[in-house]
Amino acid sequence: MTEEVKISGRRQRRLEQEQSKTTESKKTYWVQIRMFPIWLRIILCIVLFAGAAAAGLMVGYGVLGDGSPKDALKWETYQHILDIKDGK
Repeated sequence: MTEEVKISGRRQRRLEQEQSKTTESKKTYWVQIRMFPIWLRIILCIVLFAGAAAAGLMVGYGVLGDGSPKDALKWETYQHILDIKDGK
């Protein structure tokens, strides 16, 4: 025959706390290791955005407009647009 041992509530909580303390020390936490640091990701996004904008300007100016794609990156092109806008 087996007899059940009656344990008071306080003793039961104390045993649970002791057991949790021993298991907490053995836990291993998952640590994320980033392949690229955040600052490098930000710089990479800015560079990719600038490259996509430049490529879009060249395609738009060279294909849709009838100009040379390299002219889209020259300052004189935008100066001419600003002159037209200002009425000069």
